[in-house]
Amino acid sequence: MENLITLVNKLQRACTALGDHGEESALPTLWDALPAIAVVGGQSSGKSSVLESIVGKDFLPRGSGIVTRRPLVLQLHRIDEGREYAEFMHLPRKRFTDFAAVRKEISDETDRETGRTKQISSVPIHLSIYSPNVVNLTLVDLPGLTKVAVEGQPESTVQDIENMVRSFIEKPNCIILAISPANQDLATSDAIKISREVDPKGERTFGVLTKIDLMDKGTDAVDILEGRSYKLRFPWIGVVNRSQADINKSVDMIAARRREREYFANSPEYKHLTNRMGSEHLGKMLSKHLETVIKSRIPGLQSLINKTIAELEAELGRLGKPIASDAGGKLYMIMEICRTFDQNFKEHLDGVRPGGDKIYSVFDNQLPAALKRLQFDKHLSMDNVRKLITEADGYQPHLIAPEQGYRRLIESSLVTIRGPAEAAVDGVHALLKDLVHKAIGETMELKQYPTLRVEVGNAAIESLERMRDESKKATLQLVDMECGYLTVEYFRKLPQDIEKGGNPTHSIFDRYNDSYLRRIGTNVLSYVNMVCGSLRNSIPKSVVYCQVREAKRSLLDHFFTDLGKKESKQLGKLLDEDPAIMQRRGNLAKRLELYRSAQQEIDAVAWSK
Repeated sequence: MENLITLVNKLQRACTALGDHGEESALPTLWDALPAIAVVGGQSSGKSSVLESIVGKDFLPRGSGIVTRRPLVLQLHRIDEGREYAEFMHLPRKRFTDFAAVRKEISDETDRETGRTKQISSVPIHLSIYSPNVVNLTLVDLPGLTKVAVEGQPESTVQDIENMVRSFIEKPNCIILAISPANQDLATSDAIKISREVDPKGERTFGVLTKIDLMDKGTDAVDILEGRSYKLRFPWIGVVNRSQADINKSVDMIAARRREREYFANSPEYKHLTNRMGSEHLGKMLSKHLETVIKSRIPGLQSLINKTIAELEAELGRLGKPIASDAGGKLYMIMEICRTFDQNFKEHLDGVRPGGDKIYSVFDNQLPAALKRLQFDKHLSMDNVRKLITEADGYQPHLIAPEQGYRRLIESSLVTIRGPAEAAVDGVHALLKDLVHKAIGETMELKQYPTLRVEVGNAAIESLERMRDESKKATLQLVDMECGYLTVEYFRKLPQDIEKGGNPTHSIFDRYNDSYLRRIGTNVLSYVNMVCGSLRNSIPKSVVYCQVREAKRSLLDHFFTDLGKKESKQLGKLLDEDPAIMQRRGNLAKRLELYRSAQQEIDAVAWSK
């Protein structure tokens, strides 16, 4: 069973090393789930003397005012033989055999944290003591409760200490060791008052009565020790500490413990309680109780640890991998992130993710609607046909067919198709840009690195702009081709149509009559509509080939080319992860290591039971 307390000792030390010592934290905390014994008492209640009696050594700072200004996690380890020594967690390779030096180091370490002021701090000091004269036990010594701040401390110190003590003892897994002096009214005891607030039924509170030998003559503490004055689940324990004169004379603890036993055995009032009085009994009883509590908490600890490991792994997965240190690793990392982004972008185009279907809407709705709005019939009105036909003849009227007039009418109509063609290119470009932004937002790895996110976005948009320019050039060439070369078969039919529509013996100038001009307009409109139908099919093909297909094939090619020329420092600038995320990943990784280690330790203990 002794390995249970050793296990909790290890976990507490690891928690403190990670900065998890019972304070509020956004990270999962194991500290709060670990059973612990918190020592609570007012100033001058004898709290320090009780702890030193349990340990059997003088090692705690003494003085007036608030001496204990940081929690002291005191871990006692029983060894079979050898010299007693102490170790601090913040000085892992240094053994203290002089306990006066231990006292000084506690004071010095407190000052290091608080800056040599009289402020308090909730960051614990971890002290392990190895001795054949102790039982396996862990105690947390908290600053003494007080009603008045000393000189050099803010008025809030009184409340700050109470809040710190409360934050420790309100945890369900905390065992409260409430120290009260017998020569004061129990109703005014600071320790009983605060423990009653967090543990009203006294189910996890152990009452310790000090200074019994200093009570007024004719009074005793029997009613308290027998549980009649204030009942707790566990029996009250009385202790007799060394007097100030004993401390000044450096009376050793062995002699002090012997005198304590003699006091209870020889006092008529307490003789019947001797077997459960004294600091030795207190230490053994607390050790046994702590072991029992730890044993009962093992299933809950296992469940908490397993659940937290899963949460930590999931959170680390969301934060992504840490940055590689070498240039090759950084380049590979950037390439992998870019490939993930590129794959997300392609999935939008291929319909795996939404958004790509809007491109088809440009060809099926936007382009036809834009072509329809051109209203070729209005362009080929009687007046416009007469104007262009007449102007095309110049000073000499045409002899058979107004070929130049036809060409000008057709070309002036077809050139207006350039507008819808350009609009189709721009419409697809806008949709591709939108898909780039969506794919960037969906690429979780890019959220880690703001600079890389911007660079990838800019590179993708620049590629799309190059593709848009090429697409616009190719698409407008389709329109220009139709303007530059009219279908020959169409013109060959014109003389036959004219002959069907009129008498060739009539005057040449009769061919400018309304019927003739109307027929020209109808022929031109028929040809323009034929070309428009052809372009309605060929423009989407050009746009898809030059923009959509090319975006799928080579969106980041230029970026990759530039990337290969960058040195490690430049690559590092692209991976400028938010320092807060880097710190959180590091904290989570350390915490995950703690929990995995705890999982193995607890599983080993559970199987050995």
